[in-house]
Amino acid sequence: MRAASLIAGLLRSAAEGLLKFLAWIGEEPIGSYRPEAHYMRGPGPAWQAKHQPGQVASLRRAR
Repeated sequence: MRAASLIAGLLRSAAEGLLKFLAWIGEEPIGSYRPEAHYMRGPGPAWQAKHQPGQVASLRRAR
């Protein structure tokens, strides 16, 4: 009888731990986009040369 109550207690605590873990995971959707987690530098020199008319592009390669 004592072994059965010990097993029941272990199962109960394991189930509580699993439910706490699942609730913790459910707080924030998986795969949500967080822009602060990504380093964004902005447009590069090729984009700037293409989109700024009147300026000489400095991206020409030396041959």
